[in-house]
Amino acid sequence: MAILNDQPALGNNVPKNNNEAKDGFMAPDINSYGHSFRDYDVESERQKGVEEFYRLQHINQTYDFAKRMREIYVTMDKAEMGIWECCELLNEVVDDNDPDLDEAQIQHLLQSAEAIRKDYPDQDWLHLTALIHDLGKILLLPRFGALPQWAVVGDTFPLGCAFDESNIHHKYFKNNPDYQCPAYKTKNGIYTEGCGLQNVMMSWGHDEYMYLVAKKNGSTLPSAGLFIIRFHSFYPLHKEGAYTHLMNEEDFENLKWLEVFNKYDLYSKSKVLVDVEKVKPYYMSLIEKYFPVKLRW
Repeated sequence: MAILNDQPALGNNVPKNNNEAKDGFMAPDINSYGHSFRDYDVESERQKGVEEFYRLQHINQTYDFAKRMREIYVTMDKAEMGIWECCELLNEVVDDNDPDLDEAQIQHLLQSAEAIRKDYPDQDWLHLTALIHDLGKILLLPRFGALPQWAVVGDTFPLGCAFDESNIHHKYFKNNPDYQCPAYKTKNGIYTEGCGLQNVMMSWGHDEYMYLVAKKNGSTLPSAGLFIIRFHSFYPLHKEGAYTHLMNEEDFENLKWLEVFNKYDLYSKSKVLVDVEKVKPYYMSLIEKYFPVKLRW
């Protein structure tokens, strides 16, 4: 079902956060465990589990696997429900790969969305993007296939080309069947420079699934919103600057918004909970603006 709302015009420049110097969101230095954010080297039982997660992910995420997952899930035949219903369903999910927090997923979504809403009050599409960006994690639930963690969460990366050294725990890619494939071993692999990320096969996970859900259900989010949904876990790109040779001009414009979003996605994780019922009416109005009442999943 398509919606007839016009997509918002974003222009080429990302507006500055005018609140940052006053009472806007400021990124903390440490997470709720007392460690640096995304510190995958600190010694802890949780970190050992995260490394084992990446060992499994890097071995199993192949081009053929990702292609097969798309073919299975693009049919959108697992469920029919609204966006907010899915947000509530996400309460059943805990991301074992996240080294920063153990809170229910809906709290992370609302913490991110509310922090962005405070600093960028006029960008309602960005507030909604923050709310829904992790909804694809329902893939962990039995109703949606009960996929293993390595097929749902964690950093994402392109397939069909060489695995860049900036990927976390890169050493485990050596046991990936694609690692020795001649067609995939070069920097460009099966792609051409500047081909655009829309033409690149990404590792399968919640980012890709939610992107497909939004596209197939006719969301009117701007391209920057869809870009954020699809690539917010693509840390080799927006943290390390890798794989930019595959990007086109539109990708570079959208990346500016992803870099804005990432600050709130990563650093707004907190033990201070959002009052769900208080903010629900606002987000329901945004859902109605950019999505159909019911979506196929």
